[in-house]
This record gives sequence, structure tokens and C-alpha cells, in this order.
Amino acid sequence: MRTVELFSGIGGFRIACDRLGIETVWANDIDDKASIVYKNKFANNVHVKGDLSDFIDDVPEHDLLTAGFPCQPFSSAGKKLGVSDVRGTLFEKIVYILEKKQPSFFVLENVKRLLSMDKGKHFATIISALSSKGYLVEWRLLNASNFGLPQNRERVIITGRKSKNINSYLCLDKDFSQVKDKDLEIIKDVSSWCLINEHGKKFFSWGLAVGGLFCQADLKEFSEARPRVLLSDVLEKNPDDVFFFNEDSEERVRNSVKVDRYYNGVQILYNQKGGARMGYSIFGVSGLAPTLTCTTSRHYERYKIGNDYRRLTNIEYARIQGFPDDHCDLVSRYSQYSLYGNAVPPNMVEWVIDRLLNNKRTEIMAPIQGSFI
Repeated sequence: MRTVELFSGIGGFRIACDRLGIETVWANDIDDKASIVYKNKFANNVHVKGDLSDFIDDVPEHDLLTAGFPCQPFSSAGKKLGVSDVRGTLFEKIVYILEKKQPSFFVLENVKRLLSMDKGKHFATIISALSSKGYLVEWRLLNASNFGLPQNRERVIITGRKSKNINSYLCLDKDFSQVKDKDLEIIKDVSSWCLINEHGKKFFSWGLAVGGLFCQADLKEFSEARPRVLLSDVLEKNPDDVFFFNEDSEERVRNSVKVDRYYNGVQILYNQKGGARMGYSIFGVSGLAPTLTCTTSRHYERYKIGNDYRRLTNIEYARIQGFPDDHCDLVSRYSQYSLYGNAVPPNMVEWVIDRLLNNKRTEIMAPIQGSFI
């Protein structure tokens, strides 16, 4: 099994594939620091730094394509020809490679808001393009907290497989008891699926798409969740003094509203405006970390740990995302925050890839009636 990793960052998909015994034969990213990390941490020299457009015809044959692709707006792309137009976007590069190389599988990752951006038009563009290339597409909203990571990080995972059999779909969950009987009947009958360009204002947390048609369901629970790991479980015991902001934070507390509640599993102690607003918050460590991002301002959020107030360390960022402590040790501490915050959690995509390649689908919905050929 051979895989390529597009928009590879620091190699979240690479770690997952290595664990599963899948050979990465080519990888690409335009970011200088991410490329330094990737080339340092992975033995075979398959990483190419630069704009994917310049190397797109160099992509070798492969069985699995992976990408944590940039969420570039589609509304400004091409000539705005509707939901099937991806021209002028970075996502177009993925579609081009799929069409040219015809890998058997793909796994893509993006942010939760992709399901509702521009009233669902962006996501419709994506699944329309993918399903038009002969792939049976499935998507699922997953949370890193369900995969042994102490972080509330919801991400849309989009998978695809080349198959002429509609019953070859995998299922990114095994529990469809949450779905109403009438909705299950629609899912089972391809002839009752909707046209992608007739989508609503947002897409649900799970769905299938093929040949311009789609069905979906709102799966609120994830039946295969691992035991929850808390932020307190991954903290360094003796971090450097540079991470502490006691005096400044105590002043912030005096000018804040006490919240002391959990929001999406995140413990919020104080907030300048009260409620669940993340800006100017002070967090506890008895719950999950809020979603790590590449945004610099988020790296200075404060946490109350014992009697001290500090920011999280770069090593704690690595642990929260599921990377080794020293994964980004060749770049500055400051740069590590953004690299980890922008990465794909290996634990999450390892589970997805394993299910996809081993076709671990649920039986509760089989067989689906009809054909897309």
C-alpha cells in the first residue's frame, strides 16, 4: 500500500500511515518550517517543499491520497459557476491528482465550519467534485477527544473509495440507533437520495455522496469513543519559568467575570465577558483543552494550574495533538505552537484510515438498494 500526503504540514497523516504499515512515497507542503520538521523526522527523503502547482505532475502512483487541505473560499473561485466548480482553488489540485492517478482511496480533513460555510455551498462543491470522479464519498464529523486526546477539536473527515458496489461503503460509526426509521429508509435507497445542488443551508455530521446524489444523518454521538483523557493528564511537571504569568493573570482575574463551568468539555474559570466566549478567558485543566490553532494570540491563553497561572508549553501542545514531545525540536519554540496547532491529529486519522482500508462498515444499514453505475 502506497500513499501520498498533500499539504502535509508536520506529518500527522504520515505518522498514522507509518503505524499502519503504509508506505509514504511522496509528500508536499509550502511552509518552510513544516518542511524542516518533516524532513528531519521521517527517514525516507520523499518530501518536496514548495507550491503544489509546481510539482503536481511529479506525484507518483499511489493507492491512498491524504490531505489536510486549506479551507480556501470557493465563492471567489473560477467564474462562480455553481456547486460543481472548483477552478481557482487549492482543492482543485486534489481533484486533478485524483482524476489523473485514480488512487483507490482518499482521506481528507478540514474544519467543522466547512459543513455550513456560505450556506453549505463550499461543502457541496467539494462532495460534488469528488463524487463525480467515480468515488463513493463518506464524511463524518469527528472530535479529537474521542481518540485519547485531551482536546475539543471537531474536524470533518471526508473519505472516498473507488468501487462499483454501493454496498462497499465503510461507516465512520457503527451505531445508527440515533437515526429515525424514515431517514434510514432514505439512506438505504439510492433512488431517494437528493441532488447535491439541492442541499440545505448546512450539511449534517454524517453522509454519503455518489454521482451527484447524497444522503445524510445527524449522528450526535460517536459510539467508538475511547476513555476521555483530561488536560491535567498531559501537563509537564516542571515547565520553564517563561511560561508563567501570575501577576498579569491575577490582574486579569480581577477584571473578569467568574464562569467556572464546562463548555464542550473545556473548563472555563474566568472570562472578561462571561459566558463561553474564548477571548480573554482563563481555563482550568480538569477538562479538555480548547481547539489548538495556528493563530498566535491563542498561544498565550492562560490556564490555572494549582496556584499558578501560565500558558501551555510547546511540549504540551505536542501531547494534546498526539505527537511526540520532540517532534518539532528543530524549529523555535514560538514556531512550534503554530505548527502543532495547524496539524492533523494522528490518532484520529489512523482510526479513519484503518476503517477505510479494512472496509469496517456497519451492517445495520446494509444492503443499500440501487446502483450509481
